[in-house]
Amino acid sequence: MKREAMLRKAAVCALGMLLAAALPASARSAAPPAPPAVGTVKVGRQPIRRADTFVGRIEATDRVRLMARVTAFLDQRFFTEGSEVKKGELLYRLEQAPFQADVQAKQAAVAQIGAEIKNAEQSLYRAKSLLRTPAGQQSVLDAALANEQSLQAQLEAAKAGLEQSQISLAYTEIHAPIAGKIGRSSITPGNVVSPGSGTLATIVSQDPMYVVFSVSVPTALALRQRYAENGGPGTAVVRIRLPDGRLYDQAGKLDFLDNTISGTTDTIVLRGVLPNPPVTGKSGATPVRALIDNELVSVILEDAQPIMALTIPRTAILSDQRGDYVYTVDAGNKAQQQRIELGQTTPTMAVVTTGLRDGDQVIVDGLQRVRPGQAVAPGPAAFLPAGGGTPNDDASILAPGTPRENALAPAPAAGRPDGAGSPGAARPSRS
Repeated sequence: MKREAMLRKAAVCALGMLLAAALPASARSAAPPAPPAVGTVKVGRQPIRRADTFVGRIEATDRVRLMARVTAFLDQRFFTEGSEVKKGELLYRLEQAPFQADVQAKQAAVAQIGAEIKNAEQSLYRAKSLLRTPAGQQSVLDAALANEQSLQAQLEAAKAGLEQSQISLAYTEIHAPIAGKIGRSSITPGNVVSPGSGTLATIVSQDPMYVVFSVSVPTALALRQRYAENGGPGTAVVRIRLPDGRLYDQAGKLDFLDNTISGTTDTIVLRGVLPNPPVTGKSGATPVRALIDNELVSVILEDAQPIMALTIPRTAILSDQRGDYVYTVDAGNKAQQQRIELGQTTPTMAVVTTGLRDGDQVIVDGLQRVRPGQAVAPGPAAFLPAGGGTPNDDASILAPGTPRENALAPAPAAGRPDGAGSPGAARPSRS
């Protein structure tokens, strides 16, 4: 019995030694994990144009509502609805026969009175000649003189009547007073039109175009102060973003500041003017232009000269209830949380006003694996946004203090999906 018990104990000890030898070294002695790999970018200064974004509408510089000025049947229409017309081009013709007849009648009346005046002048001459003889009478002379003067007055009235008839005849042809795009015709040929018929069609000019937008009084005062240091409001560059999100490729300038502030909204109206050249259109076809009258757009008001500012990628920025922050890598390759304040931003880049210094290493990739004070293995970021927030990139440009109702939600950054898991994509838009 004792011999069997000793044999069992020896077998158990041998089995334990075999199992211990089979375990990996990592299980026998746990080694510290390797620091997570992160991608970093170096904070640097880049040229940034300070900009403010507002909501505005496109307006034609000239607008004409065509109306009939005489009562007549609408005889012909000479334009294609929705086409561009030239100044002076014939658009409508009303029935002319009654007005032509009236002109001829007035011309005959003028000729008749002219003949009567010649006879009156002869009678006046004879009366003056007889007055120097015993047969002459002063009363006859006075009557001849009065008759001649009366006929002269009738001639002037007849000429005025003829001119009025000629004007009415001219009103039967309606020409384009301006060059521009003509809209839908509200009345078709065959109907009677008159001054009370309302608008026949509307013409709006096409090039250039206005963009009108409202600015809150505090923002307007800040802009005035800023532009006063840079040569006045005329130096500001006006750009617009179209409803489909594209940045319009033509820049404009401010040309009007209203003389009063709205008492209901506490805003003041500004106006810019931009070129609107044809985008497409062959010879003889109606050209297509990017800007359309009354179109809702985003107005980007930016400085003409850029300033140098610290910029970082938007993907590096995180947010919590205390505000914005980033992770930097210190000299000991440890991640440190840095609270920052942002200036103007684009969907790819952001200006940092406080919290970072030139040359700091900011973590862009691998943020989900980083904790404050944790050792990391830094390396170059896999994705570096280009452009630096200049107005030539296809990005919304927002300025500090832009009113929330005027700010646009930025589009997704180029080259990145709109999926979850990316700090830059998950972070709310700053406005």
